[in-house]
Amino acid sequence: MAKTTETQAEAENAEAEGDGEEGKKASGKSWIPKLSRKLMMIVGGALVLLGAAGGGAYFFFGGHGKAEAAAAAAQVKPPTFLDMPDVLVNLSSSVGGDRTQYLKVKVTLELADPAMSAQVQPIMPRLMDTFQTYLRELRPTDLDGSAGLYRLKEELTRRVNAAIAPSRVNAVLFKEIVVQ
Repeated sequence: MAKTTETQAEAENAEAEGDGEEGKKASGKSWIPKLSRKLMMIVGGALVLLGAAGGGAYFFFGGHGKAEAAAAAAQVKPPTFLDMPDVLVNLSSSVGGDRTQYLKVKVTLELADPAMSAQVQPIMPRLMDTFQTYLRELRPTDLDGSAGLYRLKEELTRRVNAAIAPSRVNAVLFKEIVVQ
């Protein structure tokens, strides 16, 4: 009989375990631990990615280099300006043009540093010749509007840089432009 009581106890334990498993499955709570682990892994991975993206953005967009940027801004030298002699030329007239028009230009060169002024002074005659030959070929219609003046400024800058190569000017600035 001892055997039957042990067998009956084992059967009851097995039945209780079976009921417990069926009860768990029936109540639907056995999937919660698996879902929460997966959810925790997904949320953790997303947090790691967001942290990496935030750190990368901080690094690339200058969060660490504000002191370096301030030091670089303090080291920027103001430009040097060199006045060129006034240029007065007659403009190229159209084929049937009866009236001669003149162009008077006062120009200043924007140089990167004061030492360039000493380099540009000896070649001033070459620059004046470059200006004279280019400006004499212009027609009055070439100077119409702000677009015409912008093209003139860009062309003069290009020609000055070609004349003083390997040095470079930052810009050619107009002080006065008169077309008569």
